Amino acid sequence: MSTVGERRQLQRDCPVVLIPSGQRAVLHQGAFVLVVQELGSSFTVQVERGPLVRIEGADADALGLSTPGPGQPAPAGGQFEMAQVMGCLRTVYDPEIPINVVDLGLIYSCEARPLPGGKYRVEVTMSMTAPGCGMGDVLREEARAKIEAVPGVAEADVQIVWDPPWDLSRLSDEARLQLGMAW
Repeated sequence: MSTVGERRQLQRDCPVVLIPSGQRAVLHQGAFVLVVQELGSSFTVQVERGPLVRIEGADADALGLSTPGPGQPAPAGGQFEMAQVMGCLRTVYDPEIPINVVDLGLIYSCEARPLPGGKYRVEVTMSMTAPGCGMGDVLREEARAKIEAVPGVAEADVQIVWDPPWDLSRLSDEARLQLGMAW
């Protein structure tokens, strides 16, 4: 059951990330928020008479909720598959736009390099929708952690690049439909 559009009162102090600056802060118990987005493994909420903030799924209890959606696809055995890497990247969402980083076209490259012992190092270059986006480090870390949870991955290196600059041409057809931009 979706909680998007619900007004909630925080049941405890809760760490948050301010959108779009990426600065960390704490919302105090009793604060009212409006749930704007519940995708991937986090919530985007609007503080009453205030900014948008991101609340991690691990802090869902502060909202009186359980962790949203799957944080990543369930592992299919222990073998490495690049499809699982892309699947987990599809669970990383821009906190302002309800579209994952793959369909937004923010993933510029994703390559797996074999390591001794049969595991892989996954190297990703990604961008943000706007230069200087403060959420870059937050999304990079979320992507790194989710990739490293994929079976067969020993390490992940996620780099943010600004060249070439992101533009709307990078949106997938699904993202265009979701944003009402189909052509």
